[in-house]
Amino acid sequence: MKRSTARLTVAWATVAVMLIATPVRLVGAHWVITALLFAWLLGVILWAAFGVVHEAEEVAERLGEPLGTLVLTLSIVIIEVALIGAVMLSAKQVPTLGRDTMFAVLMIVLNGVVGLCLLVGGLRFHQQSYNLQGANAYLAVIIPLSVIALVLPNFTTSSATGMLSLPQALFFSIFTIALYGSFLWLQAGRHRGFFVPVGQQVIHEAATPLPHARRAPGSTTIRVGVLLANILPIIILSKDLAKLLDHGIAVLGAPTALGGILIALIVFTPEGISALRAVAANQLTRAINLCLGAATSTLGLTVPAVLFIGLATGQPVVLGVSAANMVLLAVTLMLNSLTFTGTRTTMLEGAVHLSLFFVFLVLVFSP
Repeated sequence: MKRSTARLTVAWATVAVMLIATPVRLVGAHWVITALLFAWLLGVILWAAFGVVHEAEEVAERLGEPLGTLVLTLSIVIIEVALIGAVMLSAKQVPTLGRDTMFAVLMIVLNGVVGLCLLVGGLRFHQQSYNLQGANAYLAVIIPLSVIALVLPNFTTSSATGMLSLPQALFFSIFTIALYGSFLWLQAGRHRGFFVPVGQQVIHEAATPLPHARRAPGSTTIRVGVLLANILPIIILSKDLAKLLDHGIAVLGAPTALGGILIALIVFTPEGISALRAVAANQLTRAINLCLGAATSTLGLTVPAVLFIGLATGQPVVLGVSAANMVLLAVTLMLNSLTFTGTRTTMLEGAVHLSLFFVFLVLVFSP
């Protein structure tokens, strides 16, 4: 409780300082001052993100699986959309930011975090079991949504390469939201058993409690309030971080994709750590729910949000990835389909996923 109070105090104090001394005035200052301010904002936002994950896990403990993991992934996606929106609405337009962030999320989650989880689990337990039906349900949604969002725009002819026309953007957004909503309805309803460990019974549609030894004090309503109190500072500070991020990338001459990678890392580092903890406790099903659920939520909610921001502000939105990244995405989706075809995993699958993640990092700096 003391750590949570300290986190909230620092986060909201930073918000107050930023509202008084707008960092826009400091962008033209000495690079040391700008770098320190950026590091401070990044640290506060990342610390607050850990707070979001912690509070979401407290709520998850009360709601049980799969509703608990759903609360966690939705909380993370809210932060992601806020950060992307802040950068898109900053002074410098970045038409590829949404694409870069979504692609980075898929590579980090489906290759980096999944690979590390399977490698750690394989080293510790040799083999780990999970609920195959849940993993297949996630992939059944991830594969079409990722192809429609990141590949198909490169082959449409009614707009510029990599972009969608107005009818396409509206239809694809409605389709994406409808498909994701259907998935959530099935996940939280009749097929809830797909997302709990094998052999664990779901009785009378009641969510299955998470296996934590102790429950934090306070009602679920209070914990949800604390969760929102951790999310709000991130949303408010994201605009300030976006301005400094744009300035830093321009000064350093770094790849524009680095902005999307940084946002993805901010958002999913805490959730990745939660997945690794679950694997260490031999709860691979929960780790898969976190990883594949994060990818599903990103595609299901970020794509419509980015397209809406683009349409509302008149900014161009480029979604189609490069040819090399299309190949990498195809291999990633194929590999995940192969990894989650059996009921047990080994460290070999983890090593292969990590190798693809390192290929992604190389292509960022040397396309």
